[in-house]
Amino acid sequence: MPNPFPGMNPYLESPDFWPEVHNRLIVAIADALVPQVVPKYRVAIEKRIYELKGEQSLLVGIPADVSILCNPVSRNPSTSNVAVATRTTEPVKIRLAMSEEVREGYLEVIDMATKEVVTVIEVISPANKRPGKGREMYEEKRDKIFGSRTNFVEIDLLRGWEPLPVLDNDIAAHYRILVSRSNQRPGADLYVFNLQDAIPCFPLPLREGDVEPIVDLQALLNTVYDRAAYDITLDYTAQLMPPLSEADAVWADSGVAGNQPPAV
Repeated sequence: MPNPFPGMNPYLESPDFWPEVHNRLIVAIADALVPQVVPKYRVAIEKRIYELKGEQSLLVGIPADVSILCNPVSRNPSTSNVAVATRTTEPVKIRLAMSEEVREGYLEVIDMATKEVVTVIEVISPANKRPGKGREMYEEKRDKIFGSRTNFVEIDLLRGWEPLPVLDNDIAAHYRILVSRSNQRPGADLYVFNLQDAIPCFPLPLREGDVEPIVDLQALLNTVYDRAAYDITLDYTAQLMPPLSEADAVWADSGVAGNQPPAV
């Protein structure tokens, strides 16, 4: 069964699948771009590694409404010469604040002659978007790129959390793609689309004057879906996180049902 959604498949946003989808999509974008940009440019898959701890990895502690009580030990005077073991208090299950190593792939388009990074392509992950250290680190990198001569493409296929900041950040949409050309800043192109929409194609900015290859992200996502056999892996009866609105849920259910293979 092909991807039953015309655009982004919200079931791919699940924490169980998104890291794999993210990695596969990064590779698919790179493979699609290479034939269009060689020999002047190369497309490198880079990796960012950092650690998250505490609230960004595991919640720690004992619920506030849990009381720990020790049962008093009763002694029978007639058997006071017999040792009586103290009853052990039942333990409360907790989770420890352990560091979590996060590895994220992204793409760099590099000028073969000068070895300069011409364009950075990011596919947003939860660590980039949810409040906390990961987002702070990502926004710092983003700001450095905005202050440089490097072009920037940011693909956000996650409905959860607040969108990454732009001046016109009141635009309501499930998903967005930002294309920022260094020679047009602070201006940029923002592609916004919803669950019901196909993912728009977008041009990849290179050096000024070079032909910009077109990225058909919808076709790439559908190819990833097919090659990973997500049609037999995803549970289309599971609760989506974040949940859809009532209207979107009805629309999504009808679309999935209409594309399900016939029952055996």
